[in-house]
Amino acid sequence: MTSGKQITIEQGPIRPPSEAGSLLFRFTRNCPWNRCAFCPVYKGKQFSRRSLDEIKADIDAASEVLDDLRGLSAQLGCPEGFSREALEVVFTSREYNDFYRRAALWLHGGKGGVFIQDANSFVLPAGVISEAIAHLKRKIPGVRRITSYGRSGTLARMAPAALEQIRKAGLDRVHIGMESGSDLVLKLMDKGVSAKRQVEAGRKVIEAGMELSEYIMPGLGGKELSEEHARQSAMVLNRIDPHFIRLRSLRIPPRAPIYAAWREGRFTPLTDDETVAEIRLFISLLDGISSRVESDHIMNLLEEVEGNLPEKRDEMLATLDRYLAMPENDRLLFRLGRRGGTLRRVAEINDPLIRERLERATRDLASESGADLEKLIKELADQYI
Repeated sequence: MTSGKQITIEQGPIRPPSEAGSLLFRFTRNCPWNRCAFCPVYKGKQFSRRSLDEIKADIDAASEVLDDLRGLSAQLGCPEGFSREALEVVFTSREYNDFYRRAALWLHGGKGGVFIQDANSFVLPAGVISEAIAHLKRKIPGVRRITSYGRSGTLARMAPAALEQIRKAGLDRVHIGMESGSDLVLKLMDKGVSAKRQVEAGRKVIEAGMELSEYIMPGLGGKELSEEHARQSAMVLNRIDPHFIRLRSLRIPPRAPIYAAWREGRFTPLTDDETVAEIRLFISLLDGISSRVESDHIMNLLEEVEGNLPEKRDEMLATLDRYLAMPENDRLLFRLGRRGGTLRRVAEINDPLIRERLERATRDLASESGADLEKLIKELADQYI
């Protein structure tokens, strides 16, 4: 059996939460724009395009890993599929590296997702992307969905025929970090794209036959531009009508450029409650579209705000209203429980056992000299960045 230590496959730093079980293949390194003020991920790292030969070599290596794992499962008495016993061997033996573990989970989970990294694969020629995807589908049986990040500025410039070529090769879904539909906010964050280009890019992806995920960042306008951010973002999304609208509430780590603006008083972040109010305004203005809203990241305070539009809009608004109508102490307890990983839904704050535990925790913290509950909640939330 090949040792996992002998096969290395280059991996990028991030992928969408919805691609947690996917195999990752790096077509480009880092971000070609890399100037967004809110983003800490690629700062200080140089962008580069990987060659088709490099990409194919990683795909070939992944194919070898998967064959190796299937052989392991067969040796353990399960020639069809990938057994739980084989999964346990991979995760308990030092012989296998991280990619072997990811591949084992991929085989065992059976969803067949592949995600193309890094921030903007579409800077590569359409022919290169298409050939790499075709090679991937030839070499790795069981692939059911292939997705990628893309920047609106790049996608808006692409010829429809190029996007259609990539779609026919097998790319199913594009994830775009729209972040905001406000030109004021986009300029403030040095996003490098206008609201008009966001619409052009989104419509091109859809018209090429691919699914589209648009990411919105509640809080990105700060207190100064909160209403502008919510209203204009909803307006742009109403024009795009993407398949998914994914919420990613703003956090400000020290390595993000916006951190200095915050510390110097040039940017005023929203509180958790103000962010919830902004999301409420935003969702109330989504109209005439059939998108699915997802709150699939721990940075969002209210995970349960999700559902298909327009059917679930009133239900989402009711959830937001329930939170905002809670007494201040209950909102504090919920925020502590959510950021600490105890709570996932607003109604859970009424569970007597959970509530007693959270109240005891706040009393203990209050009794500590110099304890700052707001600071603790912020630190708990920031750990997920």
